[in-house]
Amino acid sequence: MSRRRRWAIFVLCLLLAAVLIRLDHSPIRRKWQRQPQSGKQAKGRDFEKYHGKTFSVVNVVDGDTIDIDIPDGNYAHTRIRLWGIDTPETKNPKTGIMYFGPQAAEFVTKSALGKKVVVYLDEGNRTRGKFGRLLAYVKLPDGSVLNEVLVAEGFAYADLRFKHSFYNKYKQLEAVARSQKKGLWQKVTREQLPKWRQKEISKIKMKKSK
Repeated sequence: MSRRRRWAIFVLCLLLAAVLIRLDHSPIRRKWQRQPQSGKQAKGRDFEKYHGKTFSVVNVVDGDTIDIDIPDGNYAHTRIRLWGIDTPETKNPKTGIMYFGPQAAEFVTKSALGKKVVVYLDEGNRTRGKFGRLLAYVKLPDGSVLNEVLVAEGFAYADLRFKHSFYNKYKQLEAVARSQKKGLWQKVTREQLPKWRQKEISKIKMKKSK
């Protein structure tokens, strides 16, 4: 090997080492290294801040989303997305007002707005949804759980997209409400179901046809 080639390889190795050292100390690497730990820390803070605590409901966004009277980051209130259920949309510009959406929102307003509720997070599960909303079960003053009542009375669908501690229970509650034609189950058509639910029905039919 010529002297010039050895010198070129030596310089290349030095440059590569410099790049690796720079990456090792870069903010990107440090952020990547901290991410798993910060996620656990955020979850721990949520449990400490909310789990088993009592708050007042100050706003009802729709049937499955409410605000409680405690700040969350830069927001004056904490927004809760009720775990394990999905109610018809009322504010989504993509879907418009869906069948039985206003009835679900009205029921939650009468049941929870202005009242003291107890918030419970799901042990062993994440505490936040993709929009940063707190995922929780909400116990009403009469001791009932709002999530369960909404499904049992036909105001909400059991959300089959995400596993949680009461997945099977909510699925059973919905089956009973459906058989008794409670709430939306009295007249809802397939076209009025959420898109995710229509896909679930198609999957079930495909499996049965095989």
